[in-house]
Amino acid sequence: MATVTTTTVAVRYFAAARSAAGVETEKVQLPADATVADALTVLRAQHGPGFGTVLDRCSFLLDEVAVRDRSTVLGAGAVLDVLPPFAGG
Repeated sequence: MATVTTTTVAVRYFAAARSAAGVETEKVQLPADATVADALTVLRAQHGPGFGTVLDRCSFLLDEVAVRDRSTVLGAGAVLDVLPPFAGG
């Protein structure tokens, strides 16, 4: 019998993403080789279509570094920040 290895990723939401998710932070259990894209798929399923709409406009930090390549593998204990566009001036 094969052992399934998982990792836990902490997800932190900011501004409109926090409002859409209904939580400030949460922990997500994923396969050990999961990518940012995999995490986003799980989060969309958990929080519904309204959240998915917000997520489409967000940018992401993985362990405080901007992530543009969603095929980036999440490491054990990773922190994924979900940042909606911010208005500024």
